[in-house]
Amino acid sequence: MQPTPMTPMTKEMQDCVEACMTCHSVCEETMSSCMQMGGQEQMQIMRALMDCSEMTRMCADMMMRRSPLSARMCGLCAQACDMCAEACMSMPDDPQLKRCAEACRRCATMCRAMAGATA
Repeated sequence: MQPTPMTPMTKEMQDCVEACMTCHSVCEETMSSCMQMGGQEQMQIMRALMDCSEMTRMCADMMMRRSPLSARMCGLCAQACDMCAEACMSMPDDPQLKRCAEACRRCATMCRAMAGATA
């Protein structure tokens, strides 16, 4: 069943929206941290952070407005989060990058569940 604008958000949807927004915020903070570090390695991480930040924001927005595309978006969002977590773990000793990878993994897990639950 596709969600409609009148369908109340389930607890799982609310949790997923929250995970997306948290991940978005942490990615934005991490981009700022990477900009201060500079260097070629940070530029590759920045691309993953930008993709993940935009994807998580859009995914949360689509779930909140009950878009019929939200299940597909959740699947794509999970992929972006997985890629970002992997990029962040290329520097496992950096606490900000580690925090970001954890937020990305949590969001990916929740988005995968939503993609399966609403498809």
